[in-house]
Amino acid sequence: MNIDQLLPIVVNALEDIKARDIEVIDTTKLTALFDRMVIASGDSGRQTRALARNVQEEVKKAGGTVNGVEGEDSGDWVLVDLGGIVVHIMQPAVRTYYNLEELWQASPNQRPDKA
Repeated sequence: MNIDQLLPIVVNALEDIKARDIEVIDTTKLTALFDRMVIASGDSGRQTRALARNVQEEVKKAGGTVNGVEGEDSGDWVLVDLGGIVVHIMQPAVRTYYNLEELWQASPNQRPDKA
């Protein structure tokens, strides 16, 4: 499954569970490790875990592969590795503290059109 097919599945899975402030960062010119980074916020550990589970389920349903998941125990910051896409689901305080958007130099409104 290519990035253009996978990205709308990820964004829709996040929107289904009411993720907030979804940002998509194109990292193709910044790293060879992955092509896109998706960052989203959840209001609680329970919601971040639910968001991560929904992303995993929807990707698998569509025939994609989940390479790994980190941070489910605490739920403050859950990372879902989909190969070409890395999904960061964070509680707002953690997201503000680490400020990945600035670190990776995201520009506003880099979200793809809804599928």
